[in-house]
Amino acid sequence: MKTARAATKPAANAVPRLDAQLCFALYSAGLAMNKVYRKLLKALDITYPQYLVMMVLWEDESLSVSEIGERLFLDSATLTPLLKRLESAGLVTRLRSRDDERHVVISLTARGKALQGKAGKVQESIFCATRCAPEQLIHLKQELQDLRRKLSTED
Repeated sequence: MKTARAATKPAANAVPRLDAQLCFALYSAGLAMNKVYRKLLKALDITYPQYLVMMVLWEDESLSVSEIGERLFLDSATLTPLLKRLESAGLVTRLRSRDDERHVVISLTARGKALQGKAGKVQESIFCATRCAPEQLIHLKQELQDLRRKLSTED
């Protein structure tokens, strides 16, 4: 008789099934979540990655590019064009640090601060879209954070 663990382990010669893959479940759930966010953020005229940057800046009005990158798990090459678009939209300013020219400091503008009030209903709408109980979402978020931490230490 097989143990529960052995029963879930694929045979060495088995063809991988898409629907059995954790990576695909995460990927497709992310796509579905982004689709909901895209609809909600259209009214704010920002993308989901821009929304993430704005959320970080709503917590701390002024941060370096590297600090934002650390919070969002993004490198500066990915962040720079995104930040330039936010600057063009008048939501942030990008200024070189006086102490170190290599560091660029990103700060909210008055328009960027005002957007926070308009974005207030986004989280409530996302919660409703999930059709999950608050406890389920809290547990799921904790599990995903734990998985990210475990995967991040696998270098």
